[in-house]
Amino acid sequence: MGKKTGYPYLERDISWMYFNRRILQEACKDEVPLLERMSFLGIYSNNLDEFYRVRVASQNRVAEWGEKSGARESLLAKKTVRQISKLYSRYMKDYEETVHDVYAALARQNIFLIDDRQADAGQREFLRSYYHDRLEGLIVPVSFSSVKYLDHESDESIYMAVRAIRNSASGRQVYAYAYFELPVQSCGRFVRLPDKDGKNYIMYLDDVVRCSLEYIFEGLEYSGMEAYAFKFTRDAEMEIDDDRRNGILQKISKGLKSRKKGAPLRVLYDESMPEDLQRRVLSKLDLDKNDTVLKSGRYHNHKDLMKFPDCGRDELKFRPLPPIRRSGLDGEGSILDKIRVQDSFLHVPYHSFFSFIRVLHEAAISREVGSIKITLYRLAKDSKVVRSLIGAARNGKKVTVVIELLARFDEESNMVWAQKLQEAGVKVIFGVEGLKVHSKVVHIGMKNGPDIACISTGNFHEGNARTYTDCIIMTAARRIVRDVDQLFDFIEKPYLPVHFKELLVSPNDMKKRFVSLINAEIRNKKAGKPAYIRMKVNHVTDPVMVEKLYEAASCGVKIEMSVRGNCSVVTSGLPEGYDIRINGIIDRYLEHSRIFVFAAGGQNKVFIGSADWMPRNLDNRIEVVAPVYDPAIKQEMIRIVDYALRDTRQGRLVDGTGDNLPWTCAEPLATGSQEALYEHYRHLEDEEQRLSD
Repeated sequence: MGKKTGYPYLERDISWMYFNRRILQEACKDEVPLLERMSFLGIYSNNLDEFYRVRVASQNRVAEWGEKSGARESLLAKKTVRQISKLYSRYMKDYEETVHDVYAALARQNIFLIDDRQADAGQREFLRSYYHDRLEGLIVPVSFSSVKYLDHESDESIYMAVRAIRNSASGRQVYAYAYFELPVQSCGRFVRLPDKDGKNYIMYLDDVVRCSLEYIFEGLEYSGMEAYAFKFTRDAEMEIDDDRRNGILQKISKGLKSRKKGAPLRVLYDESMPEDLQRRVLSKLDLDKNDTVLKSGRYHNHKDLMKFPDCGRDELKFRPLPPIRRSGLDGEGSILDKIRVQDSFLHVPYHSFFSFIRVLHEAAISREVGSIKITLYRLAKDSKVVRSLIGAARNGKKVTVVIELLARFDEESNMVWAQKLQEAGVKVIFGVEGLKVHSKVVHIGMKNGPDIACISTGNFHEGNARTYTDCIIMTAARRIVRDVDQLFDFIEKPYLPVHFKELLVSPNDMKKRFVSLINAEIRNKKAGKPAYIRMKVNHVTDPVMVEKLYEAASCGVKIEMSVRGNCSVVTSGLPEGYDIRINGIIDRYLEHSRIFVFAAGGQNKVFIGSADWMPRNLDNRIEVVAPVYDPAIKQEMIRIVDYALRDTRQGRLVDGTGDNLPWTCAEPLATGSQEALYEHYRHLEDEEQRLSD
């Protein structure tokens, strides 16, 4: 509950469970193409793995803290973990039912997922050859009696626990117990068997291995063997940048990290696993009372469903929406000159990310460019962005790259890229101690005339640009460009006083300025002027911002939000007159853009940027949100938010209950917002080409 107002506040991790359930609900929809339903099942499973590694790990550590200084936090963490476990169990039943339904629907499409017990003689002969061609030597069983704990095993993997039977000389059955890792990295999770009679046959690698146990243990004279899957999730180290008081979290982390870091905290195992084998598996994982141990189905790690073989059945996937090339931006002539004449924007993946690559490419080779500065958070495996920056440095440009080494799960990749950039002569800045650099900005310094800046809501990452919805604004507006240039000085020397005239920068003054914008809406409402807040973000959990939204609503300010993930605002049960509505959209693309629209008495102030309304974004990261001044781009940003708030096909009501009821509104779109935006941009491009002909 809020300290001052008493309004409800939903714990971030509970709201995340509600969000992930919305993904599961997409997998349940019959109207979603069948192979896309498989993908949503995989996303749901993969999300849970990361959630347990990071968030549940953090909550477990706080729950274990025994000192009085953290008693309140410890009690709340225990309650949260219990709630998560209950929701997990309830949703897992829905998940397994959905998996069963989807497999049955695949069979109706003549795509059959068979197990080791269903394979006929011809398929077993194929699997024998497959083992000797692909699997032989990749699987090395380890006796449970040979290891104390599974300390060195990765939680990215799936494991098979084996019970083998040997008949002793006296005729008594003797059991041997072992485990091994499934070689998914080498072979994939699914093996496509030969087609037969117009039907496609697919088998889990788990079952391929079950069919191959006699070859794996060949020569050991076992009379029978059984294999059962299990999987565990490790603690991926506590986040110290979130929703509680930093001082206590740092104490907890210091006291417990060395003991708990990397320890398993969630275990799934095949419910048909014999008890004697169960005991051996669980005894090697060193679990405690706060950890989650669940009996599950025959297969685990369903994230692999995202890579389920399509068998050439394109009709079972979303219809392709090829990225639109903006001819007015990408056509003949210098793209940098075009930006200097007129602001431009991209909305990926609807628009092609190539336009942004072209900006960097031209900057790398143009004699008119003297310098390039950029912030990088995550990078593609074979990054064209980095190639352009390296080329620019070799061409004598002064190139500065701020690269975040602590981007979770991308640390190693970012270190490799940082080294390559340094070797090419690029000035690499490794962020700011204690502050992640999460902003996504570029500054291009021209030798003559106005400089150029790019502000993005998402990473400069070719892979993300195919699946995440993000906006990039490219401008030569002096007042914006000057602030972007100054931002890099701030990153290099964060403790020097810097005042940004246009940009909202955290942890400098972003929260203060957002509060000021909300206060202005409250004043305008009281004065009888237009007053509303419409926004599209990923997460809203910052207690100060949540309370300001309640305060604005209590004064009659209309608040409409599209929030993809965590949302601590509870709209269910609010007093009459509070007009807060929140839509959560799950669709083919991951909604990622952050756009803020304030009525401003009828002027419509519009901002875009990298920051969500979470404590980590507003207090503990360097983030940038920029005003949008170009009238045409401003209108497009308003359209994006408007379409999201009119999406009744893919939207769900986010009200704090977790019910995720279908979204309703007065003027719904005929399609989902993503499809509507694509058709809008395609129409604009067709019209632009028609006028240029």
